[in-house]
Amino acid sequence: MARGLPKKEPITGVQDIIVVASGKGGVGKSTVAANFACSLARLGKRVGLLDGDIFGPTVPLLMNVHNEPFVNDRNLMIPAQNYNVKCLSMGMLTPLESSVIWRGPLVMSAIRRLLKGTEWGPLDVLVIDTPPGTGDVHLSISQEAPITGVILVTTPHTAAVHVTLKGARMYEKLNVPIFGVVENMGYNICKNCNQRMDFFHKSLMNSLPRKLMSLPLDSHIAECNENGVPVVIKHPDSAYTNLFTQLAREISEILDKKNSTNPHENSEA
Repeated sequence: MARGLPKKEPITGVQDIIVVASGKGGVGKSTVAANFACSLARLGKRVGLLDGDIFGPTVPLLMNVHNEPFVNDRNLMIPAQNYNVKCLSMGMLTPLESSVIWRGPLVMSAIRRLLKGTEWGPLDVLVIDTPPGTGDVHLSISQEAPITGVILVTTPHTAAVHVTLKGARMYEKLNVPIFGVVENMGYNICKNCNQRMDFFHKSLMNSLPRKLMSLPLDSHIAECNENGVPVVIKHPDSAYTNLFTQLAREISEILDKKNSTNPHENSEA
């Protein structure tokens, strides 16, 4: 599928692009994307977060950014910034109650505008939160931008794992590297005995790319999401935040190694 595609032009001022994807909705992908972006920023990276879900944007809620972006004299949108992360979403460009009803070509045009009609730089990392599945948005992003790598998010539930595997195969066909899988909401830590309680049989997880980390079901998540404050910001010393810090460090090391080997590979960031 990747053969014959035109060479992807870099996003001006952006060093690396990381896509966060999932096969099914409801697995916590957007929560992972927001907390991962904030964790990279806490490590000192210059970070942007693009909400690639045209039909169901959630970044404005998760990051508490709701105002329509300014447009500069070059007709480029200026992303809002919160928690040291630059943010842009279709949800910031349309009324809260309205729905976007578009066919594929309009979706592809919107993705192109969000990616290349925006003053993103200078950024070390642009994190893109994609919609669930393997549709037009994923293909558009893959064709429009040089993706450094993908983080897949799933729960250990059988249906979610099967669809995540399809997503992994899609990115393999597109020759996009997969960093690994974040297993979300697969267990809980008992508040009384501090023991781990697993919710699912996890043998199917072995069919997916390597596991980056396993996240618990945490009652703080819903509260933080509703208040527009990522957990890693609200509870910086929590075990949950430590897991994201480890992930951010691991991915940062991969990026730093790549960029030291190929310093001019992507952009003038």
